[in-house]
Amino acid sequence: MFESLTDRFNDVFRGIRGVGRVTEENVAQVMREIRTALIEADVNLEVAREFCAEVQKKAIGEEVIKTLKPDQLMVKIVRDELVRLMGPVDPRIPFVAPGPTVLLMAGLQGSGKTTTCGKLAKHVMGSAKRPLMVAADLKRPAAIDQLEVVGGQIGCPVYTERGHLNAVKVCRNGIAEARKTDRDVVILDTAGRLAIDEEMMGEVARIAQVTNPHQIYLVLDAMTGQDAVATARAFNERLELDGCILTKFDSDTRGGAALSVKKVTGKPIKFMGVGEKLENLEPFHPDRIAGRILGMGDMLTLVEQAQQQFDAAEAKKLEAKMAKGTMTLDDFLGHMRKLKKMGSMKSIMKKIPGLSSEMGDMEIDDGELVQMEGIIHSMTRKERTNPNIIDASRRRRIARGSGCDPQDVSGLVKTFGQMRDAMKAMAGMNMMQRMKFGSQLSRMAVGGGMPKFKSSTTVRKRQLSRKERRKGRKGRKR
Repeated sequence: MFESLTDRFNDVFRGIRGVGRVTEENVAQVMREIRTALIEADVNLEVAREFCAEVQKKAIGEEVIKTLKPDQLMVKIVRDELVRLMGPVDPRIPFVAPGPTVLLMAGLQGSGKTTTCGKLAKHVMGSAKRPLMVAADLKRPAAIDQLEVVGGQIGCPVYTERGHLNAVKVCRNGIAEARKTDRDVVILDTAGRLAIDEEMMGEVARIAQVTNPHQIYLVLDAMTGQDAVATARAFNERLELDGCILTKFDSDTRGGAALSVKKVTGKPIKFMGVGEKLENLEPFHPDRIAGRILGMGDMLTLVEQAQQQFDAAEAKKLEAKMAKGTMTLDDFLGHMRKLKKMGSMKSIMKKIPGLSSEMGDMEIDDGELVQMEGIIHSMTRKERTNPNIIDASRRRRIARGSGCDPQDVSGLVKTFGQMRDAMKAMAGMNMMQRMKFGSQLSRMAVGGGMPKFKSSTTVRKRQLSRKERRKGRKGRKR
């Protein structure tokens, strides 16, 4: 997300880095380049103009042209203005007591509304809530079936009335059912259209009038850019929106919608969908998003994701092993499985300060993690506990069992040894020291060792070479 905008901003700030003092003309040139970058990122034209005017006024007002490090001060001013542009935002859902808290989800077809209902239900379940989803999309074929499948995946009940044609009554009955079954959150999945029309807007307005929801969220496809902003404006004219949820945020490399919605509609972005899995819903924090845009990473979100995946007692036990240098490959494998639940390796590394700006267009093949898992599973328990005993004959046996080359086994064992030593060294560090050291470790992982992060083309070539070698071996046997 924001890759093109991040690259452009980095180029702009690199242009004034190391020049000593700059002039008002230099600042004006920088702002022209930033305005062009924002417009290319599909940011609303008026929003881009106002943003640049504010930054330029503050830059000259804070005497950027007199400072010895103008690039650093410019980055700070741009970051603060990005935060102001997208915020303030409180992503918390205001639950009511006694319940149920009613959340109405509106949006166009194809925006990911039904899946987002499931993501939101899973999110509130993490707050010890008991949600009920109501299938009120009676227009789209199989919409009810889709919501039931999503509910089954997360263990959330779904209220349905098949054959019913009145969405308002279905929502009203669903809320009544929630009260009977002691569900304290109700999520209403309403119908959408391919485009805004009067019938759809009238139906969702009637549902809002009858059910009196505590929060109304508009689900928007981030990849539609300014179309998403226009949709938000139209819905806001008919409904009193409390916020927006941007879906497909991980696929939007421009970010125009995220930077324009709040300014154009006055309604904040509350959540963002960052993947296809039902746990891939993140609260929207403008300060963290500004950090990502400027290539500063997002450690706070990374820490929160880790806290959701790692049990405290289990983490403490693993930390004790790391401090003693006794971590085994079984421990390492369990750790990597939990990391996989946090998202792709590239998305994780993008959040690490200092490393995010260095990633660029680097391709990271998560399939290498699958290969690593296969290698470890091909080892005996004794080998997983003490990899130092793996000699040449053991490497060949493990390689055959996992379908890889002996050098891949050697690479994994070597990298594991380096990581175990590094983790032992980190045991006595404070949090800031660990963050800095973790960034160095990540650079080491990108630079070499196992897992080797390669493009899919390299992987395909390597698979082809294995087939050729096997074919050659069969020919020699004949």
